[in-house]
Amino acid sequence: MSIKQAIIVRMDLNMSKGKIASQVGHACVVGAENVRKTHPNWFTEWWNNQKKIVLKVKDNIELHNIENEAVKLNLPCFKIVDAGMTQINPNTTTCLSIGPAPENEIDVITSKLKLL
Repeated sequence: MSIKQAIIVRMDLNMSKGKIASQVGHACVVGAENVRKTHPNWFTEWWNNQKKIVLKVKDNIELHNIENEAVKLNLPCFKIVDAGMTQINPNTTTCLSIGPAPENEIDVITSKLKLL
């Protein structure tokens, strides 16, 4: 079984490249830690290669729809909500981590998205 993590980023926030990198970093770490606690077998297998993909959505509505699909498939997911200390208003959802989880299950809901 191939395990990967998908990070989905909102493009409507006009974040700088550095801000996007920071938010994706948060999503990777928090998502992986969540899976380490809830699905240790997936985490252990993922840890050896740390396969991940970063994808984009146009806005919060599309991000929310992807999150709902992940929840329906019982995939671990975690939203990153910005504190608002730099470029983004406080309590703004910037991205979503799905997994680490079986790649074929993640692909069901992310295959239509474009790479960032």
